[in-house]
Amino acid sequence: MASNDPKKAGGGGGGSGFFASLASSISNLGSVMTKSVNGLVPYEGLEVINPEGSTDDAAEEASRGRWKQEDRDGYWKMMQKYIGSDVTSMVTLPVIIFEPMTMLQKMAELMEYSHLLDMADKTEDPYMRMVYASSWAISVYYAFQRTWKPFNPILGETYEMANYNGVNFISEQVSHHPPMSAGHAENEHFTYDCTSKLKTKFLGNSIDVYPVGRTRVTLKRDGVVLDLVPPLTKVHNLIFGRTWVDSPGEMVMTNLTTGDKVVLYFQPCGWFGSGRYEVDGYVYNASEEPKILMTGKWNESMSYQPCDGEGEPLPGTELKEVWKLADVPKDDKYQYTHFAHKINSFDTAPKKLLPSDSRLRPDRYALEMGDMSKSGYEKSSMEERQRAEKRTREEKGQGFTPKWFDITEEVTPTPWGDLEVYQFNGKYSEHRAAGDNSEDNTDAKSIEFNPWQFQDLST
Repeated sequence: MASNDPKKAGGGGGGSGFFASLASSISNLGSVMTKSVNGLVPYEGLEVINPEGSTDDAAEEASRGRWKQEDRDGYWKMMQKYIGSDVTSMVTLPVIIFEPMTMLQKMAELMEYSHLLDMADKTEDPYMRMVYASSWAISVYYAFQRTWKPFNPILGETYEMANYNGVNFISEQVSHHPPMSAGHAENEHFTYDCTSKLKTKFLGNSIDVYPVGRTRVTLKRDGVVLDLVPPLTKVHNLIFGRTWVDSPGEMVMTNLTTGDKVVLYFQPCGWFGSGRYEVDGYVYNASEEPKILMTGKWNESMSYQPCDGEGEPLPGTELKEVWKLADVPKDDKYQYTHFAHKINSFDTAPKKLLPSDSRLRPDRYALEMGDMSKSGYEKSSMEERQRAEKRTREEKGQGFTPKWFDITEEVTPTPWGDLEVYQFNGKYSEHRAAGDNSEDNTDAKSIEFNPWQFQDLST
């Protein structure tokens, strides 16, 4: 179990305890695992981390990875000027590091184990409600460890998923500068709403990804509202060595209706991989008294056990598994789960698919088919068209208005900065109902990708 004091519920949404544990995690990771490879490559301050070895393995690890030597050196020379900067949208990246999926689709991966939210809604035990809901939040981290970068969505791009286990999902790119996405999902048991504005800090051979956003889940039976604050993510060995992902720090889920909360501590990776993937923590009541302990690995399973006020297991109880990773494809090129493949397929698409849907992107599809040259060309073409649309908006004095989400006056604080909140406006539900009742049987694969605000800029 984690060494956190079980008698207190921790820092939560950005308090001093949160930052202290986060800083400690990052500091420990750096002091144990990093080693400068100066003398091995001619660049000052470059650090390589082998998650499965010690500091003595850094030199060997630096020669590994997906880059060819000449590409690796050239990319490092291009990127070193951005060290310390937020590179979320300011750098054009080669498709060799991409996966055939967009950030809007990646948001939908949270729905793979949505049955856990159904169970959270059904249970009458307020603490088991938090066990189910927090296990749902943990379950997506197996997918998030993929080391391929998803495509940045075009402004106005959308992604739809229809009736997957009763869940309908819609996401939309609502802002380009800064890049912001909004998502909504719903079934008979819950609604999910998210506004996401990723923030990054490029550190040379690694990057910190700060999940600036607001995630809210409403459980329909009792109207309970849950708020989620995840830890940051660190991507190591971007250029030199094998790329890998870690998320050290605290995840906090708070029941805004009752004051109950879950604080789960993601252990940082230590020597020879010790502690990697491990998650430990407690469900607390509104008085910050521990009620249930939770433990597991975010890439395997989570379990729970009732505990006393000191955080010790209650006599006569035992650990029970609440979530387990489903079988995954072996040797998949992009480390996709079966669900990720469904997200990319048209099997999960609704009737009358929006032409702005991510599945229809020509660069994404070309990469999925293995044609990197065409993917790179299409990616560059769309990025240029997006710049042309921005110039046209500025010339016309027009702004961009999302279709399915409205910006609110609410600005919510996060541990990494303030966030403007978008809310689902309900228009998509009306659109979807009309589409489902339509007799139009157009093959979705034949639809041309079209998220554009102005239709006369195709050249």
